Amino acid sequence: MARIAVLCGTGMSSLASEMSDSTDIGISRVRIDTDWGSVPSSILSTEFGDIVVIDRHHSDETLRTPPHKIEHRANVQAIVNSNPDIAMSINSVGSMQENFPPGTIGISSDVLDLAVRPWTFHDDDAKHADRTSPFDSTASEICRRSLELTQGPTPSDLIIAQCVGPQFESPAEIDALEKLGAHAVGMTLGPESRLMSETGIRHVALACSSNWAAGREPGDPSAMIDHHAVDSMASSMRGSVTNCLLAILKSIN
Repeated sequence: MARIAVLCGTGMSSLASEMSDSTDIGISRVRIDTDWGSVPSSILSTEFGDIVVIDRHHSDETLRTPPHKIEHRANVQAIVNSNPDIAMSINSVGSMQENFPPGTIGISSDVLDLAVRPWTFHDDDAKHADRTSPFDSTASEICRRSLELTQGPTPSDLIIAQCVGPQFESPAEIDALEKLGAHAVGMTLGPESRLMSETGIRHVALACSSNWAAGREPGDPSAMIDHHAVDSMASSMRGSVTNCLLAILKSIN
């Protein structure tokens, strides 16, 4: 039976519940033990295979873990322990590109991660994972075709800059990141892609444009970024994300 594991966050925390409610897909709640703690997850059982959904911001309390405090090793180890055929990161990003407006989903092709903190499973014995092609091209193409059925032309070669948060970036930071080649900016894909590269599991990443990056609002470069609006925009894209997940499962079968 095919299986895909999903890491999601902003605006996607109810992805599993919504998929189950709208499609009569069976759902079970489990906790996956890792060396960095127990990770709550939801397993959706579809006719095409299983979808293991992990909220990267999970907390044992009512609060949501901020991006700079996420234990990414626990989340990625939970993916490994769930034994998937492929893993998907769903990341909310701020767009720097006019052809990638809020409400659009694009395909991440590379990561610009200059963050100081290292993320690895190998603190004691040096191992150097290759990251020349961090994302699976076949799965990326399947997602692109699925997205074009609902939203039309889909950006498919996005370079996502990693910033640690939890604050949004400044206009000067966005200008610098764009000069370095970034098309959008987020707070979670960098660590996830680094750790996934050490697992040998295929990885695909959807970039959900949830806001214009600082200083890039058309006609109003001084517009402020509101977190609640970002969350609401991200949640509006759950249907398209679901279509991508099912398309990948079908392809595995």
